[in-house]
Amino acid sequence: MKIKSLISVLSASLVFLTGCGSTSSATGGTIESYQASLTVADTTEYMSATMPDSSDGEIDIDLTKLDANMVYAQVADMVNNSDSYLGKTVKVKGPFSYFQEADGREFFAVLISDATACCSQGIEFVLDGSYSYPDDYPSIGTEITVVGKFNYYIEDDFYTYCQLLNAEMQVNDKLTWEK
Repeated sequence: MKIKSLISVLSASLVFLTGCGSTSSATGGTIESYQASLTVADTTEYMSATMPDSSDGEIDIDLTKLDANMVYAQVADMVNNSDSYLGKTVKVKGPFSYFQEADGREFFAVLISDATACCSQGIEFVLDGSYSYPDDYPSIGTEITVVGKFNYYIEDDFYTYCQLLNAEMQVNDKLTWEK
């Protein structure tokens, strides 16, 4: 009886551990070749009313369709396995965030929280075109949806930062997120 229970638990564990695996491999290419291809992209209007939909086949990774735990886990994987996502079109929603470094560099991001909202991480985005903060951006905490091409960069030889390039941003109808 104990052996049957042990076999059942082990079988269920194997199904659980392998159920979310992927057999696809990342496509080759370098960051430089990908970034060079971005310079020919069409420009888009800020707050575009027509965002690509995952049913169109234009979105490779649609984080808007996942629950809070899965989104948080997916973004963590994007940080830890960035090469696998390079150049993929990503759609994400969450509160708008803004940060300015002491040297004047500005960063715009959409925040991703886990289910308990105790932990959050952001995905930086760079809108396609020329915009200035605060004139061309929503208020901090406003619910937005962003679509862009995944890229990453490493600072201080250690920190990996994800970003969406040539991004389109849309302000959602939801109320502003409260901290």
